[in-house]
Amino acid sequence: MPRTISYAQAINEALAEEMEREESVILMGEDVGPMGGVFGVTAGLFDRFGPNRVLDTPVSEMFIVGGAVGAAITGMRPVAELQFADFIYNAADETFHKMAKWRYMHGGQFTVPMVLRLPEGATGGSGAEHSQCPEASLLPHAGVYVVVASTPADAKGLLKAAIRDDNPVCFFEHKMLYATMGEVPDGDVTVPIGVADVKRTGTDVTIVAWGRMVGQALQAAEKAEADGVSVEVVDTRGLRPLDRDAILTSVTKTGRLIVTHEAPKSGGGGGEIAAIVAAGLRVGHSYAPEPFPGTVRAAQCRRPRRGRRGIDLLSLPHWSTRLHPHPERTRSCICSTSPDLARQCSSG
Repeated sequence: MPRTISYAQAINEALAEEMEREESVILMGEDVGPMGGVFGVTAGLFDRFGPNRVLDTPVSEMFIVGGAVGAAITGMRPVAELQFADFIYNAADETFHKMAKWRYMHGGQFTVPMVLRLPEGATGGSGAEHSQCPEASLLPHAGVYVVVASTPADAKGLLKAAIRDDNPVCFFEHKMLYATMGEVPDGDVTVPIGVADVKRTGTDVTIVAWGRMVGQALQAAEKAEADGVSVEVVDTRGLRPLDRDAILTSVTKTGRLIVTHEAPKSGGGGGEIAAIVAAGLRVGHSYAPEPFPGTVRAAQCRRPRRGRRGIDLLSLPHWSTRLHPHPERTRSCICSTSPDLARQCSSG
């Protein structure tokens, strides 16, 4: 029977079950030990598995990621945690080069079976350096999977699959989802990496999203249904591997696409997906003009967050933004319900 648990508890259970299953699985990061992590996600694991498998590290992102890479290539399966995903840039060389590329650089002599857990996203008032969703920054760096779970069931199943995979995985967890409740199946259930999930079926427009934006998309779809618009919501579950077939199949059916992400419009994952859809459908369907009609991107305003909750939250895409059945009436960048912010974003 499925149980209803929180997103954070689902991650905790995945870690505990994989540590029970395989002795080579270890945890490492700042305060992941007795404190249970800055967000409490690893609570109880230090007492259960001891200091040799749950390692409190120095305050050094370079060491956390670099040390995990070293452990991985010498036979362990480390799960490393950075307290905030924003700090991935402090360990840029270790993440983008060593973690992602060393299997290739050394001719496949070893694998790098590790997971880097990355709490991400705005919570309101945390400031620009603790509120970003930087998963798209990994797209130019081949060799590492990019996984983003949107529900407790996906969080547990995807994390278990990531720990068992011989490829390095960056596992992004939106901080605003930790308290989210949802059904999680009993037993040893994994979710395949790189397989999208259609969270809601529809016929008029496709919304592609991942992470926290999936919930926002589902709320927007409910609102749109009251206006007679049938919305399909596709959860990519991450950015690499990307289930292009699922996205293209949905957009072929609906004929319209909205891509929404909690990140800047320029350089975000939405632009990559919009380009894939435009190119894929233009090749496969001669009737699709360029640019593909109805393709829009929802993104946050291009401005640093300054720590004020009101400004912070207004800069994010929100489910209450109106959707119209006619693409020409949908704003080119859905920023918020504030027309002023929308104008500033589109002009920037």
